[in-house]
Amino acid sequence: MPKPVLRRVMTATVAAVGTLALGLTDATAHAAPAQATPTLDYVALGDSYSAGSGVLPVDPANLLCLRSTANYPHVIADTTGARLTDVTCGAAQTADFTRAQYPGVAPQLDALGTGTDLVTLTIGGNDNSTFINAITACGTAGVLSGGKGSPCKDRHGTSFDDEIEANTYPALKEALLGVRARAPHARVAALGYPWITPATADPSCFLKLPLAAGDVPYLRAIQAHLNDAVRRAAEETGATYVDFSDVSDGHDACEAPGTRWIEPLLFAHSLVPVHPNALGERRMAEHTMDVLGLD
Repeated sequence: MPKPVLRRVMTATVAAVGTLALGLTDATAHAAPAQATPTLDYVALGDSYSAGSGVLPVDPANLLCLRSTANYPHVIADTTGARLTDVTCGAAQTADFTRAQYPGVAPQLDALGTGTDLVTLTIGGNDNSTFINAITACGTAGVLSGGKGSPCKDRHGTSFDDEIEANTYPALKEALLGVRARAPHARVAALGYPWITPATADPSCFLKLPLAAGDVPYLRAIQAHLNDAVRRAAEETGATYVDFSDVSDGHDACEAPGTRWIEPLLFAHSLVPVHPNALGERRMAEHTMDVLGLD
Protein backbone atom coordinates (compact mmCIF):
# COMPACT_ATOMS: atom_id res chain seq x y z
CA MET A 1 0.00 0.00 0.00
CA PRO A 2 1.41 3.44 -0.92
CA LYS A 3 2.53 5.54 2.05
CA PRO A 4 -0.02 8.39 1.52
CA VAL A 5 -2.88 5.86 1.48
CA LEU A 6 -1.45 4.05 4.52
CA ARG A 7 -1.23 7.35 6.45
CA ARG A 8 -4.88 8.15 5.59
CA VAL A 9 -6.02 4.69 6.78
CA MET A 10 -4.03 5.00 10.05
CA THR A 11 -5.37 8.54 10.64
CA ALA A 12 -8.96 7.38 10.08
CA THR A 13 -8.46 4.38 12.40
CA VAL A 14 -7.03 6.52 15.21
CA ALA A 15 -9.89 8.97 14.83
CA ALA A 16 -12.46 6.18 14.95
CA VAL A 17 -10.89 4.65 18.05
CA GLY A 18 -10.78 8.07 19.70
CA THR A 19 -14.43 8.71 18.92
CA LEU A 20 -15.35 5.29 20.31
CA ALA A 21 -13.38 5.95 23.48
CA LEU A 22 -15.03 9.33 23.96
CA GLY A 23 -18.41 7.71 23.46
CA LEU A 24 -17.67 5.03 26.04
CA THR A 25 -16.38 7.61 28.48
CA ASP A 26 -19.48 9.73 28.03
CA ALA A 27 -21.77 6.71 28.41
CA THR A 28 -19.92 5.63 31.52
CA ALA A 29 -20.15 9.09 33.01
CA HIS A 30 -23.93 9.12 32.55
CA ALA A 31 -24.55 5.50 33.57
CA ALA A 32 -26.67 4.96 36.70
CA PRO A 33 -24.57 4.01 39.73
CA ALA A 34 -24.70 0.36 40.80
CA GLN A 35 -27.42 -0.27 43.33
CA ALA A 36 -26.19 -1.57 46.68
CA THR A 37 -27.99 -4.61 48.07
CA PRO A 38 -30.43 -3.34 50.69
CA THR A 39 -29.75 -4.37 54.26
CA LEU A 40 -32.14 -6.98 55.58
CA ASP A 41 -34.22 -5.92 58.55
CA TYR A 42 -34.04 -9.18 60.53
CA VAL A 43 -35.97 -10.07 63.70
CA ALA A 44 -35.17 -13.23 65.66
CA LEU A 45 -37.89 -14.72 67.85
CA GLY A 46 -38.06 -17.89 69.88
CA ASP A 47 -36.96 -19.92 72.87
CA SER A 48 -33.63 -21.06 74.31
CA TYR A 49 -32.67 -22.95 71.13
CA SER A 50 -32.94 -19.63 69.29
CA ALA A 51 -31.36 -17.68 72.13
CA GLY A 52 -28.40 -20.04 72.38
CA SER A 53 -28.91 -20.30 76.13
CA GLY A 54 -25.77 -21.74 77.67
CA VAL A 55 -23.44 -20.53 74.93
CA LEU A 56 -20.97 -17.81 75.89
CA PRO A 57 -20.81 -14.84 75.70
CA VAL A 58 -24.14 -13.91 77.24
CA ASP A 59 -25.90 -10.79 76.01
CA PRO A 60 -25.85 -8.38 78.98
CA ALA A 61 -28.92 -6.54 77.68
CA ASN A 62 -31.23 -9.01 79.42
CA LEU A 63 -29.73 -11.68 81.65
CA LEU A 64 -33.14 -13.20 82.41
CA CYS A 65 -33.38 -14.45 78.82
CA LEU A 66 -29.90 -15.99 78.91
CA ARG A 67 -29.39 -14.94 75.31
CA SER A 68 -26.03 -15.55 73.66
CA THR A 69 -24.34 -13.18 71.24
CA ALA A 70 -23.10 -16.30 69.45
CA ASN A 71 -26.57 -17.75 68.83
CA TYR A 72 -27.74 -18.66 65.35
CA PRO A 73 -29.47 -15.30 64.74
CA HIS A 74 -26.18 -13.48 65.39
CA VAL A 75 -24.31 -15.87 63.10
CA ILE A 76 -26.86 -15.26 60.32
CA ALA A 77 -26.71 -11.49 60.82
CA ASP A 78 -22.90 -11.43 60.90
CA THR A 79 -22.72 -13.49 57.70
CA THR A 80 -25.37 -11.61 55.73
CA GLY A 81 -24.85 -8.11 57.11
CA ALA A 82 -28.48 -8.03 58.22
CA ARG A 83 -29.65 -5.52 60.82
CA LEU A 84 -30.63 -7.80 63.70
CA THR A 85 -33.23 -7.27 66.40
CA ASP A 86 -32.85 -10.27 68.70
CA VAL A 87 -35.71 -10.82 71.17
CA THR A 88 -35.16 -14.55 71.65
CA CYS A 89 -35.52 -15.65 75.25
CA GLY A 90 -34.76 -18.84 77.14
CA ALA A 91 -37.84 -20.77 78.33
CA ALA A 92 -40.13 -18.88 75.93
CA GLN A 93 -43.43 -20.45 74.89
CA THR A 94 -45.65 -19.53 71.97
CA ALA A 95 -47.77 -17.52 74.44
CA ASP A 96 -44.78 -15.23 75.04
CA PHE A 97 -45.16 -13.91 71.51
CA THR A 98 -48.13 -11.90 72.77
CA ARG A 99 -47.43 -11.50 76.50
CA ALA A 100 -44.54 -10.28 78.63
CA GLN A 101 -42.46 -13.32 79.59
CA TYR A 102 -40.72 -11.40 82.39
CA PRO A 103 -41.20 -7.92 83.85
CA GLY A 104 -39.58 -5.51 81.43
CA VAL A 105 -39.49 -8.08 78.61
CA ALA A 106 -41.96 -7.04 75.90
CA PRO A 107 -44.03 -9.59 73.96
CA GLN A 108 -41.82 -10.89 71.20
CA LEU A 109 -44.18 -9.89 68.40
CA ASP A 110 -43.72 -6.26 69.40
CA ALA A 111 -40.33 -6.36 67.66
CA LEU A 112 -41.98 -6.89 64.26
CA GLY A 113 -43.22 -4.27 61.83
CA THR A 114 -44.17 -3.66 58.23
CA GLY A 115 -40.51 -3.03 57.40
CA THR A 116 -39.34 -6.41 58.72
CA ASP A 117 -37.74 -8.43 55.90
CA LEU A 118 -36.75 -11.66 57.65
CA VAL A 119 -38.00 -13.52 60.73
CA THR A 120 -36.57 -16.70 62.20
CA LEU A 121 -37.90 -18.63 65.17
CA THR A 122 -37.58 -21.86 67.08
CA ILE A 123 -40.56 -22.30 69.38
CA GLY A 124 -42.93 -24.94 70.74
CA GLY A 125 -40.64 -27.14 72.81
CA ASN A 126 -41.60 -25.39 76.03
CA ASP A 127 -45.34 -25.45 75.40
CA ASN A 128 -46.85 -27.98 77.84
CA SER A 129 -43.26 -28.19 79.22
CA THR A 130 -42.80 -30.96 76.65
CA PHE A 131 -39.00 -30.97 76.60
CA ILE A 132 -38.33 -30.51 80.29
CA ASN A 133 -41.05 -32.94 81.38
CA ALA A 134 -40.05 -35.64 78.92
CA ILE A 135 -36.32 -35.37 79.63
CA THR A 136 -36.82 -35.24 83.40
CA ALA A 137 -39.37 -38.05 83.52
CA CYS A 138 -37.42 -40.33 81.22
CA GLY A 139 -34.07 -39.53 82.83
CA THR A 140 -35.40 -40.33 86.28
CA ALA A 141 -37.03 -43.52 85.06
CA GLY A 142 -33.81 -44.51 83.30
CA VAL A 143 -31.73 -44.16 86.46
CA LEU A 144 -34.22 -46.12 88.56
CA SER A 145 -34.37 -48.92 85.97
CA GLY A 146 -30.61 -49.11 85.52
CA GLY A 147 -31.10 -48.37 81.83
CA LYS A 148 -33.29 -51.41 81.20
CA GLY A 149 -36.61 -51.59 79.41
CA SER A 150 -38.81 -48.61 78.56
CA PRO A 151 -40.18 -47.38 81.90
CA CYS A 152 -40.89 -43.84 80.67
CA LYS A 153 -42.84 -45.05 77.67
CA ASP A 154 -44.66 -47.60 79.81
CA ARG A 155 -45.76 -44.92 82.26
CA HIS A 156 -46.49 -41.96 79.98
CA GLY A 157 -47.54 -43.67 76.77
CA THR A 158 -48.94 -41.19 74.27
CA SER A 159 -49.45 -38.35 76.77
CA PHE A 160 -46.63 -36.18 75.40
CA ASP A 161 -47.78 -36.76 71.82
CA ASP A 162 -51.37 -36.04 72.74
CA GLU A 163 -50.41 -32.66 74.22
CA ILE A 164 -48.34 -31.77 71.15
CA GLU A 165 -51.25 -32.49 68.84
CA ALA A 166 -54.00 -30.99 70.97
CA ASN A 167 -52.19 -27.91 72.28
CA THR A 168 -48.78 -27.20 70.75
CA TYR A 169 -49.72 -27.60 67.10
CA PRO A 170 -52.64 -25.12 67.14
CA ALA A 171 -50.57 -22.73 69.30
CA LEU A 172 -47.78 -22.84 66.70
CA LYS A 173 -50.24 -21.97 63.93
CA GLU A 174 -51.63 -19.09 65.95
CA ALA A 175 -48.11 -17.81 66.72
CA LEU A 176 -47.09 -17.92 63.06
CA LEU A 177 -50.27 -16.17 61.99
CA GLY A 178 -49.42 -13.49 64.52
CA VAL A 179 -45.98 -13.12 62.96
CA ARG A 180 -47.55 -12.77 59.52
CA ALA A 181 -50.02 -10.14 60.75
CA ARG A 182 -47.27 -8.01 62.31
CA ALA A 183 -44.73 -8.49 59.51
CA PRO A 184 -46.77 -8.99 56.32
CA HIS A 185 -43.84 -8.52 53.95
CA ALA A 186 -41.31 -10.66 55.81
CA ARG A 187 -39.89 -14.01 54.87
CA VAL A 188 -40.55 -16.25 57.88
CA ALA A 189 -38.47 -19.31 58.72
CA ALA A 190 -39.64 -21.75 61.41
CA LEU A 191 -36.77 -23.97 62.49
CA GLY A 192 -37.16 -27.50 63.75
CA TYR A 193 -35.15 -28.82 66.68
CA PRO A 194 -31.90 -30.73 66.03
CA TRP A 195 -31.83 -34.29 67.35
CA ILE A 196 -31.23 -34.66 71.07
CA THR A 197 -31.02 -38.46 71.15
CA PRO A 198 -29.70 -41.00 68.67
CA ALA A 199 -32.14 -43.27 66.87
CA THR A 200 -31.25 -46.25 69.06
CA ALA A 201 -29.73 -46.66 72.50
CA ASP A 202 -25.98 -46.39 72.91
CA PRO A 203 -24.86 -48.05 76.18
CA SER A 204 -21.80 -45.79 76.31
CA CYS A 205 -24.09 -42.75 76.47
CA PHE A 206 -25.95 -43.71 79.62
CA LEU A 207 -23.71 -41.59 81.85
CA LYS A 208 -24.43 -38.56 79.66
CA LEU A 209 -28.10 -39.23 78.89
CA PRO A 210 -29.38 -41.65 81.56
CA LEU A 211 -32.23 -43.04 79.49
CA ALA A 212 -33.45 -46.61 79.48
CA ALA A 213 -32.70 -48.39 76.21
CA GLY A 214 -36.36 -48.54 75.17
CA ASP A 215 -36.94 -44.89 76.01
CA VAL A 216 -34.27 -43.55 73.65
CA PRO A 217 -36.38 -44.16 70.51
CA TYR A 218 -39.47 -43.12 72.50
CA LEU A 219 -37.99 -39.68 73.20
CA ARG A 220 -36.77 -39.37 69.62
CA ALA A 221 -40.27 -40.10 68.35
CA ILE A 222 -41.70 -37.39 70.61
CA GLN A 223 -39.20 -34.90 69.20
CA ALA A 224 -40.04 -36.01 65.66
CA HIS A 225 -43.72 -35.38 66.39
CA LEU A 226 -42.95 -31.90 67.72
CA ASN A 227 -40.89 -31.08 64.63
CA ASP A 228 -43.69 -32.34 62.41
CA ALA A 229 -46.10 -30.02 64.22
CA VAL A 230 -43.72 -27.13 63.49
CA ARG A 231 -43.52 -28.21 59.84
CA ARG A 232 -47.28 -28.41 59.39
CA ALA A 233 -47.88 -25.08 61.12
CA ALA A 234 -45.23 -23.44 58.93
CA GLU A 235 -46.59 -24.84 55.69
CA GLU A 236 -50.16 -23.87 56.58
CA THR A 237 -49.22 -20.26 57.36
CA GLY A 238 -46.88 -19.55 54.45
CA ALA A 239 -43.63 -19.87 56.42
CA THR A 240 -40.55 -21.86 55.41
CA TYR A 241 -39.82 -24.91 57.54
CA VAL A 242 -36.11 -25.53 58.19
CA ASP A 243 -35.71 -29.26 58.68
CA PHE A 244 -32.76 -30.54 60.73
CA SER A 245 -33.71 -34.22 60.74
CA ASP A 246 -31.02 -35.17 58.21
CA VAL A 247 -28.24 -32.66 58.85
CA SER A 248 -28.26 -33.09 62.63
CA ASP A 249 -28.31 -36.89 62.53
CA GLY A 250 -25.12 -38.13 64.18
CA HIS A 251 -24.68 -34.86 66.09
CA ASP A 252 -26.92 -35.66 69.07
CA ALA A 253 -26.02 -35.35 72.74
CA CYS A 254 -24.43 -38.82 72.82
CA GLU A 255 -21.66 -37.80 70.43
CA ALA A 256 -18.20 -36.59 71.45
CA PRO A 257 -17.34 -32.91 71.92
CA GLY A 258 -16.57 -31.35 68.57
CA THR A 259 -19.15 -33.58 66.88
CA ARG A 260 -22.26 -33.10 68.95
CA TRP A 261 -24.46 -30.07 68.45
CA ILE A 262 -26.46 -30.72 71.62
CA GLU A 263 -24.93 -30.95 75.07
CA PRO A 264 -25.90 -33.96 77.21
CA LEU A 265 -27.86 -33.95 80.45
CA LEU A 266 -24.79 -34.86 82.54
CA PHE A 267 -21.17 -33.74 82.11
CA ALA A 268 -22.20 -31.03 79.68
CA HIS A 269 -19.62 -28.55 78.39
CA SER A 270 -22.20 -25.76 78.56
CA LEU A 271 -24.10 -23.79 81.17
CA VAL A 272 -27.41 -25.29 80.03
CA PRO A 273 -27.61 -29.05 79.32
CA VAL A 274 -29.71 -30.60 76.55
CA HIS A 275 -29.30 -27.43 74.46
CA PRO A 276 -27.22 -26.53 71.43
CA ASN A 277 -23.58 -25.67 72.01
CA ALA A 278 -21.68 -23.07 69.99
CA LEU A 279 -21.08 -25.56 67.18
CA GLY A 280 -24.77 -26.44 67.12
CA GLU A 281 -25.84 -22.80 66.92
CA ARG A 282 -23.38 -22.20 64.08
CA ARG A 283 -24.58 -25.25 62.15
CA MET A 284 -28.20 -24.23 62.67
CA ALA A 285 -27.37 -20.84 61.20
CA GLU A 286 -25.55 -22.34 58.22
CA HIS A 287 -28.34 -24.76 57.37
CA THR A 288 -30.96 -22.05 57.71
CA MET A 289 -29.02 -19.81 55.33
CA ASP A 290 -28.71 -22.70 52.87
CA VAL A 291 -32.45 -23.34 52.96
CA LEU A 292 -33.28 -19.64 52.57
CA GLY A 293 -30.59 -19.00 49.95
CA LEU A 294 -28.86 -16.37 52.09
CA ASP A 295 -25.13 -15.62 52.01
